[in-house]
Amino acid sequence: MEDICEVNVIHQEAVNKVKKIMPEDDVIYDLAELFKVFADSTRMKIIYALMENDLCVCDIAAIVGTTQSAISHQLRILKQSKLVKYRKDGKVVYYSLDDDHIAQIVKKGREHIEEL
Repeated sequence: MEDICEVNVIHQEAVNKVKKIMPEDDVIYDLAELFKVFADSTRMKIIYALMENDLCVCDIAAIVGTTQSAISHQLRILKQSKLVKYRKDGKVVYYSLDDDHIAQIVKKGREHIEEL
């Protein structure tokens, strides 16, 4: 059985209701770009690690099992997307999640996939 409407009827009240609350196209675009950043397993590992502790590039590389260069590249993407921030302590740079929303997004996503 196909999921198609067999009757060509527009439910105008429902359409109008949704159109009123639909975000502008630029907001939809930004949301799509945000979720693209989550679509990389290395970046997800970095985010998971930073959900537990502030870490330097060396720590993250040891946890993820890849090079410091690869981690730096991924951190740059995460910083540009405002998902991580950093602070310097002497010569060491520590990374952390930018805010609690990131952890909430990841936790909700995990809840969703684990209930399937």
